[in-house]
Amino acid sequence: MITYSIGLKNKFRGITVREGMLYEGPAGWAEWSPFLDYDDATCVSWLRAAREAAEDGWPAPVRDQVPVNCTVPAVGPSKAAEIVRASGCSTAKVKVAEPGQTLADDLERVEAVRDAIGNGSVRIDANGLWSVDQAVQHLKQLQRFDLEYVEQPCATVEELRDVRRRTDVPVAADESIRRAEDPLRVKKLDAADIAVLKVQPIGGVRACLEIAEQIGLPVVVSSALETSVGIAAGVALAAALPELPYACGLGTVSMFTQEVVAEPLLPTNGFLPVKRVTPDPQLLQAARADAERTRVWEERLSRVRSAG
Repeated sequence: MITYSIGLKNKFRGITVREGMLYEGPAGWAEWSPFLDYDDATCVSWLRAAREAAEDGWPAPVRDQVPVNCTVPAVGPSKAAEIVRASGCSTAKVKVAEPGQTLADDLERVEAVRDAIGNGSVRIDANGLWSVDQAVQHLKQLQRFDLEYVEQPCATVEELRDVRRRTDVPVAADESIRRAEDPLRVKKLDAADIAVLKVQPIGGVRACLEIAEQIGLPVVVSSALETSVGIAAGVALAAALPELPYACGLGTVSMFTQEVVAEPLLPTNGFLPVKRVTPDPQLLQAARADAERTRVWEERLSRVRSAG
């Protein structure tokens, strides 16, 4: 496996550098890039997804392109509007509830995005950082921007259920599915209107398709902030779903300062093509991590293989 280390244009999820590993198998290239704060047991499913991509390939697609949203980090309003206008997408996902920021910051950012996208769709993502009361109070002010939905407003399934009962804004579940012992509990408790599925955390395209069938909710396919190699797996999932009612959160390659493929999976008019990608040798070399970071990732991989 080749370890990569690539800078981000803006801080996202508390990080400014994205790291992971890439390798080629008989079915094609795969990415393994669990975030560094995840323990070894959590990373096992990420490795299953990489093995599927490299060794088994993905199910046949039912569409040749998928709609995507642009992603707006917790930046100022002018930068937020700039990101939306440059994306070419008609849907934007806006990060809110950033530690150290306030509701006023969120309101300014979402308002700027709404103004920039016009009649397009705006969704927000709190990454589970609000309490139930905070979520209800904040959504009362944010819903004036005609929100498509709020993603993971609170941390637990029970809290999602309580928020859903107290707001008119549709609720999407992300962490409550991909990091749960029982991903179907969201459906059992009637806690969400939409399921957000991510290929690496859940363990592969086929694992996601199985959950999508069992959970019985509309699905949004999203990324785990991967290179184009990892994004291709998300596109494969979106392309294989019987129905795709929402734009996918797969337009995140633009957040990287460099890429590993010559033609990155960047949206054109709000769509990504359904295809596999192969790293360019020179670009891959330019993105290689140094010896110390490579050692850290190789040791981590060894532990996760043992755990899985």
